[in-house]
Amino acid sequence: MRSCSASRSKGVRQRTMCGIFGIVGHGEASNLTYLGLHALQHRGQESAGIVASDGHTLRAHRQMGLVADIFTAPVIEELPGKAAIGHVRYSTAGGSGIKNAQPLFVNYAGGQFSIAHNGNLVNATELKAELESEGALFQSDADTEVVMHLLARSKQPTFEARLVEALRRVEGAYSILLLTEDKLIAVRDPNGFRPLVLGKMKEGAYVLASETTALDLIEAEIVRELEPGELVVIENGVLRTSMPFKPAPRLGRCIFEHVYFAKPDSVLFGSSVYEVRKRLGVQLAREQPAEADLVIAVPDSGVPAAIGFSQASGIPYDVGLIRSHYVGRTFIEPQQSIRHFGVKLKLSAVRSVLKGKRVVVVDDSIVRGTTSRKIVKMLKAAGAVEVHLRISSPPTQWPCYYGIDTPSRTELIAASHTTEEIAKYVTADSLGYLSLEGLGTAVEDPKRSTYCTACFSGQYLTEKLIQSTSAATKLSA
Repeated sequence: MRSCSASRSKGVRQRTMCGIFGIVGHGEASNLTYLGLHALQHRGQESAGIVASDGHTLRAHRQMGLVADIFTAPVIEELPGKAAIGHVRYSTAGGSGIKNAQPLFVNYAGGQFSIAHNGNLVNATELKAELESEGALFQSDADTEVVMHLLARSKQPTFEARLVEALRRVEGAYSILLLTEDKLIAVRDPNGFRPLVLGKMKEGAYVLASETTALDLIEAEIVRELEPGELVVIENGVLRTSMPFKPAPRLGRCIFEHVYFAKPDSVLFGSSVYEVRKRLGVQLAREQPAEADLVIAVPDSGVPAAIGFSQASGIPYDVGLIRSHYVGRTFIEPQQSIRHFGVKLKLSAVRSVLKGKRVVVVDDSIVRGTTSRKIVKMLKAAGAVEVHLRISSPPTQWPCYYGIDTPSRTELIAASHTTEEIAKYVTADSLGYLSLEGLGTAVEDPKRSTYCTACFSGQYLTEKLIQSTSAATKLSA
């Protein structure tokens, strides 16, 4: 699965995955932002950007590619200043290109500002049409640009007030960093869909990032996670915080951050991602046991859950699949000479581990089912006599509109097929999913009142999607 903010034609939103990082009050702000983005590279591998401020002028560098390839020493030297924000992005078809790379940057009547956004605005299409009818010119497909136009057009007296007015008009998911000539601002939507954490370095610099793993890399102390609806302003070394947005009826922290998206070494929504994933595996073993000789994982995201499954079931854990860490997003593929070339390039089976064994293979999710089918066939070709597929999340039946890239519902195999039908398609001897109740138990939220589980349940949390889903349900009834 993939996350942040781009668009598809005819008003259908195209989600992308993103990571954001910001720092203020440090002489090597751009260099530390480069390191922070490197730690967040898993959240986006298509483009990266940094905008830095020297107190008077903003300077930007954005490029397609990986962080380490883009930000060489000469590039970072051209980004001086004690404050910077950065962004990593991954987009799917329709949203690719340098025009959508972030942070976005603008000169307007009030000065300069730059914005980096993780999330997705579900009413951006309507707002963009309204703004265009009033003469606004858009330079990108990113829904983030809607916020920029709303902010620039606001008549409020301060930058913060203009930002609040702009964000009161949008609906959906946003964790946002904004940089002006003299301040760094962070804000999180009232549902708290996407994570955003505050840290502080020994030198006194403040740091903000999508995940704590970025703070760990630069040895910043983790202070706390921003509250849903919170606005933080850091200016002249002083941090101010406020709660300008009406609290949402319920929290909507993205459950898929724990299932797949975040790095295992991060602390997310107050819990260790690694420990949560292990608990997912433990619960999965209780709900979906299997008679087998060993447990293996689909690396890397399935590893903690597989370890938990092994510990709870008593079935030994071993490494049956090896992941290549040197696979880029593009490669030259033989036309028909090697079947399943893409999966084989990323994963390889360990024959000596698998031969003659009944195997439980643990993965985090099934989307279309095509990759799972290739993996099961690979394991059997390597000598496994039985393959029992276990998924550490419930069936993915609904698309996400809040920043995780999932296909349309017609492409989600679990939306139109039973578990037995999916097992037959992927050629597994059995298939078992974690229940929605078990998921709540594993994340220590048994009533599922603080997490968004819309991709599993179809229960969206923003009014626009609640209404559209209800209308669609009535039409199909």
